[in-house]
Amino acid sequence: MSQTRMTKQRAVILEALRSVTSHPTADEIYGMVRLKLPRISLGTVYRNLELLASSGEILRLDRAGAQKRFDGNPAPHQHVRCRVCGRVGDVMSPVREPALSGVYAPGFTIDEITVEFAGICDSCALGGN
Repeated sequence: MSQTRMTKQRAVILEALRSVTSHPTADEIYGMVRLKLPRISLGTVYRNLELLASSGEILRLDRAGAQKRFDGNPAPHQHVRCRVCGRVGDVMSPVREPALSGVYAPGFTIDEITVEFAGICDSCALGGN
């Protein structure tokens, strides 16, 4: 994990993200950060989130067709995503990642495996969404 110079803005963004377990989007983080830094721009939040993710301080949760979310816990772990509302949560039981050795996909060099579970969150199951 490379060290990134911790500016005041970056520190507030990191603190906001680590204060929640909801895996917020950049827009949601922007809303949280503006409470402490009202003049911060959305672009600054986006740039700092990408920098923090690139340095390994946070996780960027990407999935095709879904809005990018962020996780303040950079330790390896899996996530579950609600198929109805898109909410993301942590999987509490550790799951072994499949090994890359022996995996072959013509035309690709595979360098990462991401395991994500899908289901329906309690709120959606009860008709909340």
